[in-house]
Amino acid sequence: MTGLYLRLAASGIRKNGRTYIPYILTCSGMIMMFYIIGFLSFGDFLNNVRGGNLMMDMLGFGVGVMVVFSAIFLFYTNSFLIKRRKKELGLYNILGMGKLNIARIMIWETLIIFAISLTAGIGAGILFSKLAMLGAAKMLGEQAAVGFEANPFVMTLALIFYGIIFFLILLNSLRQVFKSRPIELLHSESTGERPPKARVIPALLGLVLLGTAYYMAIAIKEPITAVFTFFIAVLMVIAGTYLLFIAGSVAYCKLLQKNKNYYYKTNHFVSVSQMTYRMKRNGAGLASICILSTMVLVTLSSTICLYAGEERMLNQRYPRDIMLSPHSVETEAVPPFIDYVHKKLSEHGEQPQNELYYPYLNITGKFVGDEILLSPRYSANLIDDVRSIYIIPAEEYSRIMGEELELSDGEAALYCKLQPYNHDTLKLDEFGTFSITKRLERFELIGNDVADVMPSVYLLVKDTGVMEDIYEFQLDVYDYPSRVTYYFGFDLDCPDDKKLKIYDDIRHGIWDENGPFSEESGYYDTAVSGSCIESDREEFYALYGGLFFLGILLGSVFILAAVLIMYYKQVSEGFEDNKRFEILRNVGMTKQEIRKSINSQVLTVFFVPLIAAGIHTAFAFSIISKLLRLFAMTDVGFFAIVTICCYIAFAILYVVMYTITSRSYYSIVSGKVN
Repeated sequence: MTGLYLRLAASGIRKNGRTYIPYILTCSGMIMMFYIIGFLSFGDFLNNVRGGNLMMDMLGFGVGVMVVFSAIFLFYTNSFLIKRRKKELGLYNILGMGKLNIARIMIWETLIIFAISLTAGIGAGILFSKLAMLGAAKMLGEQAAVGFEANPFVMTLALIFYGIIFFLILLNSLRQVFKSRPIELLHSESTGERPPKARVIPALLGLVLLGTAYYMAIAIKEPITAVFTFFIAVLMVIAGTYLLFIAGSVAYCKLLQKNKNYYYKTNHFVSVSQMTYRMKRNGAGLASICILSTMVLVTLSSTICLYAGEERMLNQRYPRDIMLSPHSVETEAVPPFIDYVHKKLSEHGEQPQNELYYPYLNITGKFVGDEILLSPRYSANLIDDVRSIYIIPAEEYSRIMGEELELSDGEAALYCKLQPYNHDTLKLDEFGTFSITKRLERFELIGNDVADVMPSVYLLVKDTGVMEDIYEFQLDVYDYPSRVTYYFGFDLDCPDDKKLKIYDDIRHGIWDENGPFSEESGYYDTAVSGSCIESDREEFYALYGGLFFLGILLGSVFILAAVLIMYYKQVSEGFEDNKRFEILRNVGMTKQEIRKSINSQVLTVFFVPLIAAGIHTAFAFSIISKLLRLFAMTDVGFFAIVTICCYIAFAILYVVMYTITSRSYYSIVSGKVN
């Protein structure tokens, strides 16, 4: 008896190959992507290379994304399959087969599909994981070993996760069959939808959600705020898109029907009538394509931008090859510290280039009008209008910039980064009020703020004494007060490995017996922060390389999902319209007129998801550019160019995808496929 169920299940899959083969290929592709990401995330290769741990963390996030997305998407696409099979299952029921027997057939079908998908997916994953490893190695500047290997742990994870997904899909399919009567199953394909009414409230709600999300994306000024806002805005865009496509598409068809010059034409009359009768499902499919298209554009544009601009961002984040910053050191200890660095450089046969050194005090405050609040009074609303403030003596600016800047008591000069300050006075909490006598148009004192994710303000005060007074004031305000920092940076003209060796030698000798901050010097408790561009290069590349690698994989998955939705949308609608077009052919409608009607139907909705995805991406540009600032990407113009190029490339791909899938629709309704 088991053999009978198995043969019926295999026969059902074979006879419905037009719908099952793309589904099996998609399942295999999902499992393949999961295996590749898991292989790199849990394997030994990245764990043994410098910067690999950071890339593994990025890819580990992708493993979770793949599982969640696979579950949602496979549930969605399986609904097309179960609708197509209901007629066949209903026929089994009419012929005397009970629903428990039908359930056994469906169980065998699920097991067959799962076995094929898992085997093909893991096999392809093992095959292409080597290619993925080579790509990851190139991004990290490493060499990958030759040969293929399998990861049993990742294979087990794929078996467990996707086994659970297929089991839940099976339960959902069984639920639909058991709750339906035999006659409903038998006529499920021929059951049409009533023409839905143009629902105003859902359409308005969709507009409100989209409008609110767009406003949030544009209004956000701070990158930190953008992190908390982004996911809320994404959910609102998804909900608003579905509401607007489902309710708005109905209203769109109603408007087309009211336009007599357009509607009462052979090609338009048939296409608009058919769309009106299934607009609920049609709108949901178009909304899904729109959301997936937006995900592709956002994912690829942001990750490509980060990867392509990583060298530029690295140089921006590290304006000098080596940077050393003693904190809270007395002024008289600075010359011995610089002499010590010069001595170490001479020992290695190198001379510093582009030296930059100056003292500064870095504090953080909330701007309220013309006042900066330093106390915890602003902690209830920490994010908004919070800026990083760098206090620098005017004589240091004059020395470095070569232009005289004289300030009197109570006066200050100002330079703002990312966000302007338009008041003529600046009250620094209870310390006092400064009169802004000069606003600087250029500022080249580059310290550790080059990668700031919040707007910065450079406050140039009269002299070092004023800076030290502010330092003493903030000691009583903050629980964790700032220290006066002496920035010292320079470049070296030598190989990268030598820069690392020099940097390590300098750092290790600072507190030694002959170092500038030895116990005998009296400055042994001085903290020194430092960085070397070469010491962080691997991790920097690993971060952006990991994001780019993950973006390519997830972007491919989203494109695959969009293609499959397009395909199933065309196939399912083709089978629904087949009999309608057969009647039209019998009453004299020619193949040329059928093709015109099909083209009209396709073109009526063809550009809508693509245009909507472009609008979503355009409004998301502002908030994403602020999120990229968290990764030190501040070149908005470069990001705009990358985004436009991604949209153009995706639009071309979109046209190709829709052209190919629309052929399936035409072959069905033209009578070539039964």
